[in-house]
Amino acid sequence: MIHVHGNPESVALPGNQLDTCRATLSGSPVRLLGALVALLVFASAAHAGERYALIVTGAAGGDQYAAKYTQWRTAFASTLREKFHYAPERIVVLAESESEGVQKATRENVQRAFLDLRKRLNKDDQLLVLLIGHGTSLDGEEAKFNLVGPDLTATEWADLIKPIPGRVIFVNTTGASFPFLRKMAGRGRVVLTATDSAAQQFETVFAEYFVKAFDDVAADLDKNNRVSVWEAFTYASAGVRQWFEQKGQLPTERPLLDDTGAGVGREALNPGTDGAVARVTYLEPDAALALPADTAVAVLVKRRAELETQLEELKARKESTPPDQYDAELEKLLIEIARISVQIRAKS
Repeated sequence: MIHVHGNPESVALPGNQLDTCRATLSGSPVRLLGALVALLVFASAAHAGERYALIVTGAAGGDQYAAKYTQWRTAFASTLREKFHYAPERIVVLAESESEGVQKATRENVQRAFLDLRKRLNKDDQLLVLLIGHGTSLDGEEAKFNLVGPDLTATEWADLIKPIPGRVIFVNTTGASFPFLRKMAGRGRVVLTATDSAAQQFETVFAEYFVKAFDDVAADLDKNNRVSVWEAFTYASAGVRQWFEQKGQLPTERPLLDDTGAGVGREALNPGTDGAVARVTYLEPDAALALPADTAVAVLVKRRAELETQLEELKARKESTPPDQYDAELEKLLIEIARISVQIRAKS
């Protein structure tokens, strides 16, 4: 048996794991907690819900743009279907022209798509929204994504997102996208924009590298065979920098990411509190959680998976969390995971 910070709840471990824990007992409480993380978390965080995607390429404004946007849109949709195995009914695609499986990117069709998604998603599900095309801003406070016909403002997009349950990943790859960061930011959301200013209204290349990230092993920075949203953002940001360096031009786009809800965001190479949630958010579905037939045990297994997800998110926030707060939250989660694990073993 071992005790965490003198807590009366004990955790039984196999002999080899118990030896590992004993080796840490002479160290600090933080070292012991670190060892328990490795021993008690049996798998990576499991997100039990379904994954959905809404991909929109708006009014292209010319054949050269249309060809480029079509290529990026189809490549990304193919990745979701063929590599990540999204069911066709969970991918909604809108574009300048209708085709098989593609609706016209009009204001009405966007609104209709969100209305349908609100009915289908629950709190455990995840929705990705990817905008590819042109954006405009007149006053720096508000921006639009150019659709076929009347556009939708950032405020209107935010209103459409607001009733969506579950986690939302909103990626606006256009020029003048920065106001979307402030409008879309909120709890349970990861927001990416191609620019850090509404004044950056030039054509962007962020979409090209964001789409590529999910098919390039180089984007997998932690080598866990999956590309998180943070890793895709980092990869795309590096691609943007290199593109402008090769052209010998000053960059006219600087991608930002916000996942704290503050609406401020950060660049990939700059310090900041944003990024913790994005680091443990994946477009690729997690392996299905195997639930036992016993209903009571199944409830415990699902609860443990939820706590493990919280643990992964806490670990990702370590650098931006005060040490005392981090240790307290870590200990609380580990004790609860251990308690539930004991209950599962007792009932199995």
